[in-house]
Amino acid sequence: TFGLRKTGLPLIITSGKLKNLCFLIDTGATHNVLFSYVYEHFKDEFKTLSEKQNIMGIEGHYKETPIIEATFNFEGRDYTSTFSVLDASEAIRQVQDETGIQIHGVLGVQFLIENKWIIDFNKYQIHD
Repeated sequence: TFGLRKTGLPLIITSGKLKNLCFLIDTGATHNVLFSYVYEHFKDEFKTLSEKQNIMGIEGHYKETPIIEATFNFEGRDYTSTFSVLDASEAIRQVQDETGIQIHGVLGVQFLIENKWIIDFNKYQIHD
């Protein structure tokens, strides 16, 4: 509700060890993304996996990215998923300038399917 009403974007704010991270829920994103500046700041909180992944960045170019596993808490429940670490500073700066909200990553279709999340845009709610 916070994100949709304040910015018109589906955003969630985490709690727990990774407190106050703001993730954009993107139903068009095939992968979860954690932005590199967040990864560098919280590096000890993530499990770095050995594989890498090629994903299309926000600007439309493919990039090889490291894969990490992260756990965060949202509304009293812990969620664990894998994320590609991507530098998207320029694109995210524009969103931040327009909305006043700093976004730390993207939860894509992978996350929605893993956790059986359904977004209700009429009621501004997430159901699982």
